[in-house]
Amino acid sequence: MDDKDWELFKDKLNRKTGIDLQLYKEQQMRRRINNLIGKTEFKSYTTYFNDVVKDKQKFADFIEYLTINVSEFFRTPDKFNKLETDVIPYLLKKTNSLNIWSAGCSIGAEPYSLSIIMKEMTPGKRHRILATDLDIEIIGKAKQGIYTADELRAMRPDRKTKYFTKTPDGKFAIKPEIKSVVEFRRHNLLKDRFENNFDLILCRNVVIYFTEEAKSVLYTNFFKALKPGGILFVGGTESILNARQIGYTTFQPFFYQRPEA
Repeated sequence: MDDKDWELFKDKLNRKTGIDLQLYKEQQMRRRINNLIGKTEFKSYTTYFNDVVKDKQKFADFIEYLTINVSEFFRTPDKFNKLETDVIPYLLKKTNSLNIWSAGCSIGAEPYSLSIIMKEMTPGKRHRILATDLDIEIIGKAKQGIYTADELRAMRPDRKTKYFTKTPDGKFAIKPEIKSVVEFRRHNLLKDRFENNFDLILCRNVVIYFTEEAKSVLYTNFFKALKPGGILFVGGTESILNARQIGYTTFQPFFYQRPEA
């Protein structure tokens, strides 16, 4: 698996999916893909790729592996507590109808967590929750809204009882009252146009393999997508190193604000 083979593989992947590995950290991504191919009989990136594209399920599994779809409800509960006690109440003082974007939503646990929070904090009020991901297969799973006990492990028991029904196979299906609030859509954060006028954007545990240049462009685009006074919520290992240069102020650790106009 030489450099020429790697470049050809990246080109094939980009043409097929729109995923541009030039914008990802090469060493980490190459190691990750090597680990995957090492479990097969294939000796090159391109022969592996040519095989998986022939099988819809194998290709879907490959894309899911590549895009690292790992998530759970209320992931890092202490940060979600800050979201409930400080961030959302602050935003609700400015408007009674929030426009929220869960970017890189994976299996849907994050936007559904937001839907639960907004229902409890503002009963009877309608807010927009947009949830996007690069992986169309994982969006399909998110729309189904069926989860394992592990994916709900950080959720309070009363919420699990109130907002989920047990399925015959022991999983948990989210109730329509929570599900119907979330709008799912495929979106490539490194390629597609961004909407704007968001009060709150969440992008957590998504950029781990992005290059620093790609991160800078992404966080700049998020800044532009926020309303003045809007807030970006990032993951616990994803401090924005050039936040001031972009224009952000720190609302709280891991919560970055576009200053008021």
